[in-house]
Amino acid sequence: MTASNSRLADCFGALAGRTALIPYITAGDPLAAPTPVLMHALVAAGADVIELGVPFSDPMADGPVIQQAGERAIAAGTSLARVLDIVADFRRENATTPVVLMGYANPIECMGRAAFVQRAAQAGVDGVLVVDYTPEESADFAASLAAARIDAIYLLAPTSTESRMAEVARLARGYVYYVSLKGVTGAGNLDTDDVAQHLAAIRRHVTIPVGVGFGIRDAASAARLAAHADAVVIGSKLIQIIENASQAHGPQAAVRAAADWLADVRQALDHVQKG
Repeated sequence: MTASNSRLADCFGALAGRTALIPYITAGDPLAAPTPVLMHALVAAGADVIELGVPFSDPMADGPVIQQAGERAIAAGTSLARVLDIVADFRRENATTPVVLMGYANPIECMGRAAFVQRAAQAGVDGVLVVDYTPEESADFAASLAAARIDAIYLLAPTSTESRMAEVARLARGYVYYVSLKGVTGAGNLDTDDVAQHLAAIRRHVTIPVGVGFGIRDAASAARLAAHADAVVIGSKLIQIIENASQAHGPQAAVRAAADWLADVRQALDHVQKG
């Protein structure tokens, strides 16, 4: 599939050589009510796209930081339906910034795929990344998303084969998310040269933007990747900042701390000379 006429396509089309900044936060952490406020603050700090994590009890790809955020959100009553309400709330003030839901198959299957797609479109969701929907098994789901003008986003990893890259290229819209490290989120250290080589291989198949996530812990590591990637995705470090500030000073302080930290990353990305 090729890029569609969507908020994601418009966003990447307007970057003019800049690298997109995509923060990942867990919906409902800290608490559901401040999540739209946090989303607006991240946009004001320079986020181009928001990845909104859907809490799930068994998040197999997430490290301990995001797992604990999901547990806190679930304990506070954050369901998939509540996540869609959060997106709709955000959309009342922001009609342009793309929102991507990232999560797992079980909550969608419980709601029903058709009902989920309809409600996601009504809420203003722009993309959906389901970790355990492989491209070989989710063509129908990707097609139903496309019919609702929602982009199906897929993961590629260092271990992805050429055939998997080709299959993702056939279905993916919006952008492809390259997992830069083996293992779970927040683990390991980045090898920028290795990432650059894998991105070159992916781009032999994929014509839409490629974002890189996992292991980006500060402005410097984000800037190193920005020379090669179309987008950088930052999750675990940002959630850790939110958690620490929330525990020490409350949700409002967490919003400020997250926005201040992300603004530093945005500044670093804007000083990168693209090759």
